[in-house]
Amino acid sequence: MKRTEDLSIGAVTVETEGGFIVRVTMGGERFGGVSPLLEETFAQLRAYLAGERRTFTLPLRPAGTPFQQAIWAALREIPYGETRTYARLAAAAGHPRACRAAGSACGRNPIPLLIPCHRAVGSGGLGGFSLGEGIPLKERLLRLEREHTEERSSGLLSD
Repeated sequence: MKRTEDLSIGAVTVETEGGFIVRVTMGGERFGGVSPLLEETFAQLRAYLAGERRTFTLPLRPAGTPFQQAIWAALREIPYGETRTYARLAAAAGHPRACRAAGSACGRNPIPLLIPCHRAVGSGGLGGFSLGEGIPLKERLLRLEREHTEERSSGLLSD
């Protein structure tokens, strides 16, 4: 089942299968599926984009190779408001020499936003981002997280 909603970053489509989220995309065809999982997913995405949520508590099932699965698991361990290099992700996944492959796995992440590949960066810059408008969206998400992390640490927001 698929559903598309207009969020502050654009039209986001979430696809579910068997009670799990399997894909997140932007743009393209629009879908109007209705289910409790899709309702909860969009509620959590709206809260995240408003700076009110730092983690997602949703059932995810991304399809990929064992290496990709390991990289995507490492991505989910990156704290809100922080980044990790592709090299550090590769090491965390048990493949310290596979930094380029780690970057490629990030680019093939079928569930961006919920598996935060925007938090993965190259050693010399932001690297890539395959969702929506690409690098400008990655910059926007990282800025949003930094701003809300700074507000919480300064006492302007509470957890």
